[in-house]
Amino acid sequence: MTFLKNIVFSLCVVATFLFSATQPKVLSPEEAFKITAIKSGDVISIDVSLGENIYLYDDKLQLSITKPKEISIDADVKRPEAIDYEGFMIQKSSFKLLVPISVIKKHVNTNEFTLQLAFQGCSKNGICYQPMEKSFDFVLNVNNEKQNNQAQALSEEDSIANTLATSSLGIILLTFFGFGVLLSLTPCIFPMIPILSSIIVSQSDNMNTKRAFVLSLTYVLAMSVAYTFAGVMAGLFGANLQAALQNTWVISIFSMIFVLLAFSMFGFYNIQLPSFIQSALTKKSDQMQGHGIVGVAIMGFLSALIVGPCVAAPLAGALIYIGQSGDALLGGLALFMMSLGMGLPLILIGMSAGKFMPRPGEWMDNVKSIFGVVMLGVAIWMLSRIVSSEVTMALSTALVITSSVYMGALEQLEKSSSGWKKLVKSFAIILFIYGVFLFIGTLTKSSNILNPLENISTSKAVSVEKHESEFKRVKTLSELKSIINSSQKPVMLDFYADWCISCIELEKFTFSDAKVKSKLNDFLLLQVDVTKNSSDDKELLKEFGLFGPPAILFFKDGNEQKPKRIIGFKNADEFLFHLGSI
Repeated sequence: MTFLKNIVFSLCVVATFLFSATQPKVLSPEEAFKITAIKSGDVISIDVSLGENIYLYDDKLQLSITKPKEISIDADVKRPEAIDYEGFMIQKSSFKLLVPISVIKKHVNTNEFTLQLAFQGCSKNGICYQPMEKSFDFVLNVNNEKQNNQAQALSEEDSIANTLATSSLGIILLTFFGFGVLLSLTPCIFPMIPILSSIIVSQSDNMNTKRAFVLSLTYVLAMSVAYTFAGVMAGLFGANLQAALQNTWVISIFSMIFVLLAFSMFGFYNIQLPSFIQSALTKKSDQMQGHGIVGVAIMGFLSALIVGPCVAAPLAGALIYIGQSGDALLGGLALFMMSLGMGLPLILIGMSAGKFMPRPGEWMDNVKSIFGVVMLGVAIWMLSRIVSSEVTMALSTALVITSSVYMGALEQLEKSSSGWKKLVKSFAIILFIYGVFLFIGTLTKSSNILNPLENISTSKAVSVEKHESEFKRVKTLSELKSIINSSQKPVMLDFYADWCISCIELEKFTFSDAKVKSKLNDFLLLQVDVTKNSSDDKELLKEFGLFGPPAILFFKDGNEQKPKRIIGFKNADEFLFHLGSI
């Protein structure tokens, strides 16, 4: 009898264990709701981080001042739009509340004050938590070192988002225009220079400075509209429109457009709108020859989305603000001004092309041919995102050798040839030799057109192989969390994509630096490749509130050191300094 009781008891224990093992984990209130608040300059940022499958009732979310007096400030602080869930309006994802100090000063006369966030939430697993409150004490006038350190504990993009929340419209527009001018000096904008220049050269008839300015301005305005549209969509819906366009079909079609433009510059045919459309446009503006305006606008719009999809801190800050506040108007204006700043050098370069355009004749035909080759180069560069490095090297080899042959590299000069022809011949021979090096690089499976003989050097090949093995690729969110939580070392997580110019810059110039590599030995290095923009890629980006690469995140003891985030490119020295602060 005793034996049977033991058997029954053992079965009950095993059954209880198996039943409990199949039940979803119940998060503690501390795990379900992680709420922090930081005062930075003229804004207080309240970060509400929700656990897995956790949501908040929107009508239970209340923000108020409790000291020196109690008053609600819900009406003064924007929050994300609530969504319907089984008949209730909820906040489904983590979010931030930005509280301008100007709001506090309207209601508080003393130096010290307390903010309180009241909330109630549930788990989708069927468990609800009791109403809770979280309070934070602040002072208006920050004089001590501790508060100053808190004020600095914001990432760069969060600080920019705070600028949008607290500054006047004029300051915001000027600030973002300045951001754009600075971004114009980065490689993200460089591919657009040959595109715009080629468009102006291709429309060389009656070209002058005024017409070149109008065409350049049209291109930049269309580019700005594209950036603004893509940014507002990303901020409101979390959809990365630029990344969505980095697929095989879109890249192939756009590359083919450049090939067609290139052959038109070689004189095989002319590309223009149908005559009846040209006539309609000409009636409105005889002097503008409007048939080119529409094409330039289309190229500007598409170039912004396909050629240069880079994410930098100002862009990320604007997207964070749009996503948190829902203020698409102010965020969109900021993005538009930033895009205009990015396009300023393009306008200057376009005007220069119009001013110094050669007169029609043999010179003009030669200039068109040169830009035709440039357009073919842009097409190959775009295809490099979707084809192997071997194919890219082969196409580059064909382009360089063919161009050198057309320039007369293999033809014999006459004794009476002018100095100019001899100079062109010399350059053609150099180009041909470079093409031969590219051909050798293709055979040795090199991937660098600037150093096609890299794999011939054994030491260089070993160095490249070692660098590539430093980063461990992570594909899913669950895999990433498991690695971060089990790591005994600080973790550096790099978000990368083949179509991201700044990502490639980081690989080539920053991560490969000897001092940087030595310093990175202190970290576990992880990398997420979001090139394909798959569902797993989107989930990883959404988890960390990112809108695209490049982004570098740091983790310690399983928690992200969010103020240390890097959005965009940093050179080796800047990156070393940043690592030293972690």
